[in-house]
Amino acid sequence: MAANQGGRTRRRLSTEERREQLLSVGARLFSENPYDDVWIEQVAEIAGVSRGLLYHYFPTKRDFFAAVVERESERMLRMTAAVPGVPVREQLPAGLDTFLEYVEAHAHGYRAFHRADAAGDQAVRRVYQRALAAQERQILAALAEDPEFGPAFEVRPEVRLAVRGWLAFITSVCLEWLRGTELSREQVRELCARALLGVLTP
Repeated sequence: MAANQGGRTRRRLSTEERREQLLSVGARLFSENPYDDVWIEQVAEIAGVSRGLLYHYFPTKRDFFAAVVERESERMLRMTAAVPGVPVREQLPAGLDTFLEYVEAHAHGYRAFHRADAAGDQAVRRVYQRALAAQERQILAALAEDPEFGPAFEVRPEVRLAVRGWLAFITSVCLEWLRGTELSREQVRELCARALLGVLTP
């Protein structure tokens, strides 16, 4: 059903569209402010909804921020999913290009995702840590299917540590890049690709 305000017809958002709108507002606020400084009332005001409607979707601020983090995690996992049968060396540049496009296009969400690690709420931090673990597993699974590395490579403790360290490295690089550096996206891509292949080369 559409509502008429001031002569303009405005379509009523579906449940999923409204939820996505609220998460987008939350991503912007959480990317710009510490967790404790974001108020649910701000989100409702910016989104043009009542607090009651917002609480209908997300019962607490913890639930809301966790949903923001989970949304960004799912996006990143989709963006960086490996192509079966293609060697990691061959698909890494294109995968990083796609990822960096996402970082640029969804800068607020990316920043908000990584702010979760500094949140004082332990439940929120656990959501963030599970998301990082999922990224790590995805990379290790791609390496296990690559003939250059193989299944045995995946379970070596030093490999797991290297992948975990690389994820921390690209996070730092991307956050700095978003703040403004002289490096182009292509230069950032090459830097991240060399870093991963450098620590993984047998």
